[in-house]
Amino acid sequence: MTKAHFQRKNREKGIVIYIAVTITAALILVSLAIVNFALKQKGLSNASRDSQAAFYAADSGIECALYWDLKNTGVSAFATSTAATNVNCNNKSVPVTKVWNAGTGYGTSTLSFDFSSADTYCATVSIVKRYSGGNLTTRIESRGYNVGTASGGACTSNKARRVERAVLVTY
Repeated sequence: MTKAHFQRKNREKGIVIYIAVTITAALILVSLAIVNFALKQKGLSNASRDSQAAFYAADSGIECALYWDLKNTGVSAFATSTAATNVNCNNKSVPVTKVWNAGTGYGTSTLSFDFSSADTYCATVSIVKRYSGGNLTTRIESRGYNVGTASGGACTSNKARRVERAVLVTY
């Protein structure tokens, strides 16, 4: 009789260990799911931040171009009849590159500027002025980037997480 009683007690101890291991495994799985969710949210948050920075850069480019295009009544900084000049955007003197295409009857001005000395926030702006039927139309396209350095009329960067946003104004 003592042998049967002894064997039953050992079996009950094994069940307690089994339940403890099962509960621990379930808690670890829940913890891993929460960590996975948090990492996905962090990636989404970073993408949103980069997109916002690129949009603000594009918006600043449009604002700068509109200011210099409309600042002087009758004479625009981007007029095809005037020589290439510098404009001030973001407290920096930015050279304007002008190209007149006689075959199509429109001129293009391009400028590019960044927002700090570090490799962040850059905008490239293209201003197209077209004469058609005696009317002047202006098309300003600003492309903003979350990373990049302004050089040679373009925002350059070799970063993998580069985001581009564009704003277009026509009048």
